Amino acid sequence: MRVLVLNQNFEPLNICSLRRALKLVVCNKADVLVENHLLIHTVNRDWECPSVVRLRYLVRPPLPRIQLSRQAIFRRDNYTCQYCGKRASRLSLEHVVPRHRGGGHTWENLVTACLPCNHRKGGRTLEEAGMRLLRSPFRPKATPYYVLAGQLQNLPEEWWPFLPPYLRPEDWSGSYGSQPTA
Repeated sequence: MRVLVLNQNFEPLNICSLRRALKLVVCNKADVLVENHLLIHTVNRDWECPSVVRLRYLVRPPLPRIQLSRQAIFRRDNYTCQYCGKRASRLSLEHVVPRHRGGGHTWENLVTACLPCNHRKGGRTLEEAGMRLLRSPFRPKATPYYVLAGQLQNLPEEWWPFLPPYLRPEDWSGSYGSQPTA
């Protein structure tokens, strides 16, 4: 079972196991905000399982660095081809400066491309192919909600009041991990 851990200022810190959350509550380091109505029976007490806990002290965690991955590039580019602007279900990664020409496998050199645009550009530079980018590639900044970005589809309903409105499923624009259907 998973438990949402909130900082003292109600900012999500992470998702931990039920065992870790109970340990925080028993040691008076956290308060239970929402229970999930399941019981854990111990020798001398029954505990309601927490679903959301809030730390009693403020933690200043360093912002995580977003790892370079295929899905992270697609999410950054909103599943949109950076050459023609189409949202497609079959996308590929494209090196702006081809690797054989000294381009690296970095945030600033990778973009999302549809298959026709990727084929059209080939191993050429933008100038040689006569193409241009809609938006320059960049390293995305991690937010406190980044820890939840990959798990938004299966979060328990009781967590939603503790998350910002733009992360709620009814407000999704496709930029938080859901792929387009076109």
